[in-house]
Amino acid sequence: MTMVSVSETLLFVAFVAYLVATFLFGGAVKSSAASARKSYKRWGNLAIIVTIIGFVANLGYFITRWIAAGHAPVSNLFEFTTAFGMLVVGAFILIYFIYKTPALGLFALPIAVLIIAYASMFPKDITPLIPALKSHWLTIHVITAALGEAILAISAVAGLIWLLKNIDLTKPSKQRFWMEATMYVLVLVLGFVISTVTFSVADYSAEYSYIDKEGNPHDITYNMPALFGMNESEAITDGAMEPLVEVPPLVNGKKLTTVVWSLLFGTVLYGLLRLILRKRISLVLQPLTKKANSQLMDEIGYRAVLIGFPVFTLGALIFAMIWAHEAWSRFWGWDPKEVWALITWLFYAVFLHLRLTKGWQGEKSAWLALIGFIIIMFNLIAVNLIIAGLHSYA
Repeated sequence: MTMVSVSETLLFVAFVAYLVATFLFGGAVKSSAASARKSYKRWGNLAIIVTIIGFVANLGYFITRWIAAGHAPVSNLFEFTTAFGMLVVGAFILIYFIYKTPALGLFALPIAVLIIAYASMFPKDITPLIPALKSHWLTIHVITAALGEAILAISAVAGLIWLLKNIDLTKPSKQRFWMEATMYVLVLVLGFVISTVTFSVADYSAEYSYIDKEGNPHDITYNMPALFGMNESEAITDGAMEPLVEVPPLVNGKKLTTVVWSLLFGTVLYGLLRLILRKRISLVLQPLTKKANSQLMDEIGYRAVLIGFPVFTLGALIFAMIWAHEAWSRFWGWDPKEVWALITWLFYAVFLHLRLTKGWQGEKSAWLALIGFIIIMFNLIAVNLIIAGLHSYA
């Protein structure tokens, strides 16, 4: 068995372990009041053991792929996203041993599972690094930024639990609407996975020629029916679907097509879930937060930002600017990824300002934590998949 095969097997083991641990944490959360202490020890301890086994396998995947590639496995979307999922679990394990709250695992692990499932839809091939990536700053900048985002993600999990527990989801309100909108966004990630698998099983492929923003001709292969065509695109494959819309060179038509198909599949899936459950998804999840301590969730959310914000600052801004100067001879260039890293940083700076000076706690703090994670995921998904820039090699 090659090192790459070992790496892929370890990632699968981690994925399965996280799924199993989610159900075990569910057992701890759903235990009756009379046996809560015993159930916590039985289910909670078993759940964290399985989670740690999964994390060790995940770490094994990371190390073996590093050995196989000869560089840190964070150079493309598959590698970065799987590393991000691993670090989310690592941050959760650390916080779990401090606060010992199984509800956090019940919501944090499914998010890590979604992230890894999302990552698995991208090409997994190990390719040589382009010249701009051949630097030790690849490892330092990307891993530190991902670690900061992972810790910030735990604040969003705590915020989500707080909101599900305390918002009245039985009456129409803005809070109920936005809580369900959050559930819809999570289902859209599943839509990406399902759409990618569907067209992969169908073995769909169509090749087109196009002109990039420098005026150079290129060929590109679509693995989904082309809803959006690249700049001045022409079909090479006989019988290939004509794109409905042609996009300017700044936008990647193939990736925009992927996003829209994901939206369509995700929306259909959400509709089916609502029909099957016969109630809002947030209302289905609410009973799972019944035993969560609201004050504790508020504290976890705040402390996660206190820790994650400086780590993100180092990785996504300071180390990134040092590497940018080394690779492109400038510290800052308003590249789309740079802009969204700055937006993310400014948002969490405002979060801490409002928390420390205006006393924004409880619901306001929980909503801010959730919005912050949505910004992080928008940067990971939409900015990477749609907008062309210097980071498009990822």
